[in-house]
Amino acid sequence: MLPTAALTGYIDVAQVTLYAFWLFFAGLIFYLRREDKREGYPLDSDRYSAGGRVVVQGFPPMPRPKRFLKTHGGTYQAPSGNPDRRELAAEPLAPWPGAPLMPTGNPMIDGIGPASYALRDDEPDLTYDGEPRIVPMRVAPDFAVSAADYDPRGMEVVGADGRGAGIVRELWVDRSEPQILFLETELTGGAGGRPVLVPMRLARLDAWRRQMKVHSILSHQFADVPRTRNPDGITRLEEDKITAYFAGGKLYATPGRLFPGL
Repeated sequence: MLPTAALTGYIDVAQVTLYAFWLFFAGLIFYLRREDKREGYPLDSDRYSAGGRVVVQGFPPMPRPKRFLKTHGGTYQAPSGNPDRRELAAEPLAPWPGAPLMPTGNPMIDGIGPASYALRDDEPDLTYDGEPRIVPMRVAPDFAVSAADYDPRGMEVVGADGRGAGIVRELWVDRSEPQILFLETELTGGAGGRPVLVPMRLARLDAWRRQMKVHSILSHQFADVPRTRNPDGITRLEEDKITAYFAGGKLYATPGRLFPGL
């Protein structure tokens, strides 16, 4: 029988503390691995079982849905519970799971590979004050191009083939992080219609020639750039679609870009 108050004399306190830390750390890893599955899970697999396509979530399993309150009203649920069921305009090159996909249509429009985009909300992103975040400068008169910089308005937009596609008519700015995000371009060559938005990050300024060069797509491909519903605003979904179209051109704009050079 142990003497009174002599329990610690028979226990290695440091070892118990170490074991407690290990248990805590294991629980923390389990919790974090579950929480990071609120976005992007479950994964879709090419494999099928008796119940249909195999759903991959791994260990630990996905957490129960949680609702988050948005700053400007409404809620957001994660995991969303709404799997992406868009028809895939591509076919596998081989019969085994995970085989590379070959587009069956126009991959830059169909959202294949680098032209893929997320199904974000089809509504404008907002500033902290509740105003649309990305707008043309005609809607944000408090923005202006510094006199020390080149003003892209009036410059010719040139595609990867060296041919002109249009003229920059307006600049779209980010009200939250002041910067130019898109070049509103009026198309030439009979394309007509509503102007298209060209991502500023994928354009290169040639001040000597007064040109904005876009190396990701060809001049005639500007006509297929996704348009915005609102001439003075852009939604999150439209922003992703436009950026994905230009990014996809880096692989799909010409047949020579599709396969390795060696």
